[in-house]
Amino acid sequence: MSEVTDNLQAFLDYAKLLKGDEKGEAQVFCDRLFQAFGHKGYKEAGAELEFRIKKKSSKGTSFADLIWKPRLLLEMKRRGENLFHHYQQAFDYWIHAVPNRPRYVVLCNFDEFRIYDFDKQIDEPVDIVALTDLPRRYPALNFLFPEDPDPVFGNDLEAVSRDAADKVAQLFNSLIKRDVDRSQAQRFVLQTVVAMFAEDIGLLPASIVYNLAHDCLHKGQSAYDQFGALFRQMNNKAPADGGRFQKVPYFNGGIFKTVTPVDLQLDELELVAGEEGAATKDWSKVNPAIFGTIFQQSMDAEERHAYGAHFTSEADILRIVMPTIVRPWRERIEQASTMKELLALRSALMSFKVLDPACGSGNFLYLSYRELVRVEIALMAKLKQTVSEKNFREQSKSLTLISPRQFFGIDRDSFGVELAKVTLMLAKKLALDESIDVFEREQMELPLNADEALPLDNLDANFQCADALFANWPETDVVVGNPPYLDARKLTIEHGRGYVDTIRAAYPDVPGRADYCVYWFRKAHDHLPPNSDERPFAGRAGLVGTNTIRQNYSREGGLDYVVSSGGTITDAVASQVWSGEAAVNVSIVNWIKGPHVGKCILQEQLGDRRDSDWKREEVEVITSALTSGADVSKARELKAVTDTKLCFEGQQPGHVGFRVDGAELLNLSQSDPNLHEIAFPYLIGNSLLSGKYAEQPEFLLDFDTLTIFEASQHKAALALVKERVLPKWEENAAKEFETTGLENGEHQNRLKTWWQIKRRRNDMLNAVVSLSRYAVCVRHTKRPLFVFLSNKIRPDSALTVFAFEDDYSFGILQSDTHWHWFVARCSTIKRDFRYTNETIFTSFPWPQNPTLNAVQKVADASRELRILRQSLMKKHGLTYRALYRTLELPGASPLKDAHAKLDQAVRTAYGMKKSDDPLSFLFDLNQSVAKTEDAGKQVTGPGLPPVAKDPARFTSDDCVEIIAPSAGKGAVG
Repeated sequence: MSEVTDNLQAFLDYAKLLKGDEKGEAQVFCDRLFQAFGHKGYKEAGAELEFRIKKKSSKGTSFADLIWKPRLLLEMKRRGENLFHHYQQAFDYWIHAVPNRPRYVVLCNFDEFRIYDFDKQIDEPVDIVALTDLPRRYPALNFLFPEDPDPVFGNDLEAVSRDAADKVAQLFNSLIKRDVDRSQAQRFVLQTVVAMFAEDIGLLPASIVYNLAHDCLHKGQSAYDQFGALFRQMNNKAPADGGRFQKVPYFNGGIFKTVTPVDLQLDELELVAGEEGAATKDWSKVNPAIFGTIFQQSMDAEERHAYGAHFTSEADILRIVMPTIVRPWRERIEQASTMKELLALRSALMSFKVLDPACGSGNFLYLSYRELVRVEIALMAKLKQTVSEKNFREQSKSLTLISPRQFFGIDRDSFGVELAKVTLMLAKKLALDESIDVFEREQMELPLNADEALPLDNLDANFQCADALFANWPETDVVVGNPPYLDARKLTIEHGRGYVDTIRAAYPDVPGRADYCVYWFRKAHDHLPPNSDERPFAGRAGLVGTNTIRQNYSREGGLDYVVSSGGTITDAVASQVWSGEAAVNVSIVNWIKGPHVGKCILQEQLGDRRDSDWKREEVEVITSALTSGADVSKARELKAVTDTKLCFEGQQPGHVGFRVDGAELLNLSQSDPNLHEIAFPYLIGNSLLSGKYAEQPEFLLDFDTLTIFEASQHKAALALVKERVLPKWEENAAKEFETTGLENGEHQNRLKTWWQIKRRRNDMLNAVVSLSRYAVCVRHTKRPLFVFLSNKIRPDSALTVFAFEDDYSFGILQSDTHWHWFVARCSTIKRDFRYTNETIFTSFPWPQNPTLNAVQKVADASRELRILRQSLMKKHGLTYRALYRTLELPGASPLKDAHAKLDQAVRTAYGMKKSDDPLSFLFDLNQSVAKTEDAGKQVTGPGLPPVAKDPARFTSDDCVEIIAPSAGKGAVG
């Protein structure tokens, strides 16, 4: 490594010669820095200087000094500049640096590197490296090396927070294991956490908790007595006259109001004061924004530790806090130019209130408080620049920071509420320390003192342990948070039918199939005051929901209501992989109760991983479907489509026991010459995509509506179903009766015909029985793929069925025109699009007046595409899944060309111009067709149009087939 240190020393010697001019010397500084880390220069490494960054808060374009995607964003400031004030600029640059957003952000003033990893922590840099220490501390900048080794940071708050949470959670779990009352254990552990924080941030004598536990561990003292005495003194306004607690100040009558100590055992004392015990950690480095969640998750199960616990990242929380709370204040401060305006803003800030009605352990409230304190710091800095020194001193005489009492929370989890209180209590001291530090560096003499952190605010009145959907919400200016998600079916399972009925009675206008989180969106909008000139910061909300909130029933109950009731969505994430514990894709919506002036910001994460890239655009309007184009959520159901009933779900057996493989089918057929009457080739979505159906075909035993006596004619098949299916269905029925007390529930009714599959879909079978083939797509899919199946195949419910056999109709479905409609109107599971008849097919308008030639070209292109697919799959040994993944790769391919030809043929059939936006075109066509239907006039529905008078001309015969094993007279075709 001597070569590395030699190079870095040479860079250091050079950098000392520079004056530190941001404009004149920053670029050469960057170039020499890259050379010191083993590159020929920044340009040869692939970095770019003066990278354009479009920011919402400015009308023009800003420029980041250097970007090296996807590793680094480097922003240079002049020598001596206070880098604290440029943190917000660096964060804004990072947020907007999409796609391929850099992992690390570095602020540098020629003397110091402040290194940020915003995906891990936002509150503080993960390390600060002085230029003079670079030859020794360079591992913190390891990402600058061409090989990109993992950096080694000295201020990784996540790692410290996990260590601390793990030890405290183990202590809690140990107390519970030996039958300490849960509420007593929770209270004791929380009080201990506050004390450990306090001793490391200067509110208690140094190491007092460690010394207490150490004396109990090694000197035979009683933990019950020692911790009890400490906590009681922390709740005593009168200082102790002597003894080990005489320097313990009064904290408050909230968290320490009730003291019920625990006599800790030796292994528990080790968890506090052992070699790696909780009290040995530097709690000043524990991040309150994530500690509560990690701790709470880790204590929920005895064997679970903090290292596997998830938390919502600060970056994700700030996607709400910044646009809903911070940005409006910063814009007003930037616009203010007089002392009167700035003092009016400060007065408004002192009465500003924030509510999180699903507060959990307080993460959203903590970050809201922290960022608003930083807003106040910026406001005071602007005031100092604006007025004379005398006026500034006069206005600063009675300075106090905004209070945690301006923040409110509601949650059903009593312990989460207590954690949230603790988090905000501690936030006051941390914010005060940061403010004093900044003001001292700016030589702003303000009457702030670290002692003002005590007593901690008693926040009992600010938090409710209640069901937010039925509780009275406090008056507030903004609402933020992450409400619980549960789809309607799981809501009933989790909370019971009675609770669901109560919710629906209280919120009758929310569709019953809406997600649980939707009720928070609706109540938040109703509760907020209107945004107005008198209250420019009020009437704002920012909430997280599953990405179904922009779809179907959830959208109707929530965002449709918000928009139709005077709300304007100003900043949204259409879909992203959530950083919290739930394995879901979420949407984030920020809105204002009133009109909005200016552009709106719409973002979307483009992949399925937490590090997937982002798309960001500035738009005029964000619709309730969280799109920027035509609001297709307002599309109407078309009678010409619904009357024809051509789109269906496949069959749902209800139990895998109805499915048999080829060998089992062959065995059954030996004793059942009429097996073909009840056994059918069966296809599920994954088998279609993977090609498994060809090598390992499956068959469905479908007794239709046969009575038990008629079904007994197929003795072996019925016995198999009895063995495989009946026990589980009896178990389900028994559980249902135990839960509901009713004898006619779904599972009990199923027992009456236990040999019949759950959902046969007779309407679907009747629609396809007369066709030679029919079209399907996998119901949950990432890619546009439609396939023809033989009419002998029974489709599983994982397939959406279309009763078409002609090439023209297939071409319309397979086109990108239909795919655009599909994506915009569908629901999703994670990022997989789900084809639903009710929202997609019933509103999809078909070409109204295509020429015969246009119809023929669509049919020809459709047929050519399928022939090409089969040829490519056979030649290269590909499955449908593997074949269609190639469309996502760059470069030319015959498959892309075939799709492009079909897409153009379909657009021509619609009469679509090259410049037309497909969604806008289809939405307008939907509205036009609906109006024509309203007038009682004829329209063109799905399928071959009237101009195609000879269906055989447009119908070929290629399709997927499943061949049953040869079985003589009982064979299945």
